Amino acid sequence: MADLDALRARFVRALEGARGPADRPDPARYPDPAPYADNLLGRWQEPQRRYHTLAHLTAVLDHVDRLQEYADDADAVRLAAWFHDAVYLPERSENEERSARLAERALSEAGVSAAKTAEVARLVRLTAGHDPADDDRDGQVLCDADLASLASPPSAYAAYTAAVREEYHFVPNDAFRAGRSDVLRQLLALPRLFHTPYGREKWEATARYNLTAELEMLSL
Repeated sequence: MADLDALRARFVRALEGARGPADRPDPARYPDPAPYADNLLGRWQEPQRRYHTLAHLTAVLDHVDRLQEYADDADAVRLAAWFHDAVYLPERSENEERSARLAERALSEAGVSAAKTAEVARLVRLTAGHDPADDDRDGQVLCDADLASLASPPSAYAAYTAAVREEYHFVPNDAFRAGRSDVLRQLLALPRLFHTPYGREKWEATARYNLTAELEMLSL
């Protein structure tokens, strides 16, 4: 069971860090961050989710904390983690775009500068392909944190794949196997899955092993 109070506090810290003293000098003019946190927490608990849940959000935030030394703006990355699957309907293909637009609306209302709001939205959109540029340190941290589950131990990876299948329960087996295989091939075709030094060292080999093994199973 997720600790909602702890998660709420993490969102508030990230939002306050992203606002910064330069964004708006008078802190009293900031809106209360709690309703924004509660809205996001509610979204991450929607019934159609099986993998993209509070557990996934917590894991991504934990991975961002682990990788924060590689980021230029760790608080922007944390906010992007909060928003990256805030809009999630398995049958829709534009979840990242809709999530980015939600971030643009919410963060501008919540007192974050236009420039930082745009950066958070850019990072959210980047999770559609997980292929950040070589000089995009924040994008690399977010994408690595989001894909870190691919490097899970065997039992955890099996639970991950089962949860993904449950999210797509409405897709017939043959169609799911074909679509999932395409996703796996696209990931394996990337020059590298992970971009931070930590991710490349700790996660790359295990993730490729897991993806290859899953692809082989789907081909049986």
